[in-house]
Amino acid sequence: MTKLLHLDASPRGPRSHTRTLTDDFVTRWVSQRSEVTVAHRDLGVRPPPHVTEGWIAAAFADPATRTPQMRADLAVSEDLVDELLGTDVLVLGVPMYNFGIPAMLKAYIDQIVRVGRTFGFDPEAENPYTPLLPAGKRAYVIVSTGDSGYQSGGPLAGLNQVEPYLRTVFGFIGLDDLEFVYAGNDEFGGERLSASLAAAHDRVAELAV
Repeated sequence: MTKLLHLDASPRGPRSHTRTLTDDFVTRWVSQRSEVTVAHRDLGVRPPPHVTEGWIAAAFADPATRTPQMRADLAVSEDLVDELLGTDVLVLGVPMYNFGIPAMLKAYIDQIVRVGRTFGFDPEAENPYTPLLPAGKRAYVIVSTGDSGYQSGGPLAGLNQVEPYLRTVFGFIGLDDLEFVYAGNDEFGGERLSASLAAAHDRVAELAV
């Protein structure tokens, strides 16, 4: 049984290009496979809570000594981490905001990057950090942008803080098989937007086999 986790980080509804593209990907992926379960989290509408002082104290405490309040502070994080650990395929829709990721997605990432859960830390080791996610996971990240050319080799690639950050933070916890799909020209509209969306849907069709 393949488990797919579908995350949408856009707060937009039907006007969201990333939502349309992730829906297309998931529909195609499921249609090609007989045994798939899909979990959907709408980070854009229901974002996880931000990290607090209580969360930090609880996350870095010895699990055996955590108080009931500490466990409560980590409850959302525990659910999100458990879900991610049990996921085989991650499909993530990410609108670019000011060259980076939306705050809702950053809140999610802060909840899942956890010492002792998704990465290990040994201050005595030559490399103190160890990724803890099981091998073999894949991620498909669909990015929408106002202009075009943010992909690797494009004229605006140097301004793209979405892909480098996501490759870094997911790689840190052990998810380093990421494929990016870009849809651009939202601010221009018209034929430029339509052509970019069509190309993105074509790429989705190639990947979701």
